[in-house]
Amino acid sequence: MDKLGHATADEARRITTERFKKISKKKRNSITYDNGVTFAGHEQLERDLKMDIYFAYPYHSWERATNENTNGLIRQFLPKGSAFKDLTKRQIARIENRINNRPRKRLGYHTPQEVFSGCCDLT
Repeated sequence: MDKLGHATADEARRITTERFKKISKKKRNSITYDNGVTFAGHEQLERDLKMDIYFAYPYHSWERATNENTNGLIRQFLPKGSAFKDLTKRQIARIENRINNRPRKRLGYHTPQEVFSGCCDLT
């Protein structure tokens, strides 16, 4: 989760690059975006991160199921109509931490953080 200062393609690309560069190349496979204008810098992002970037078809939210599910989890903390402009980085990090450390049935009741760090086997 991140908050864009300005909803521009350059800002989205900069923040995405900062976040993904912190992740091991082995764990960076691909990104699937919707068709928002903030993702117009995808070609440069693909080059910078050496990752494939895909776009979901319009109105095909199932092509980004994990993202849509995560948005639903975020909405538990920030209901529709919430003023995002007033959120601090600390508040965003707290929400992100709670979501990433919440056990999921789909993950055998492990947390996304546990699975991502490789401390448990899902097979």
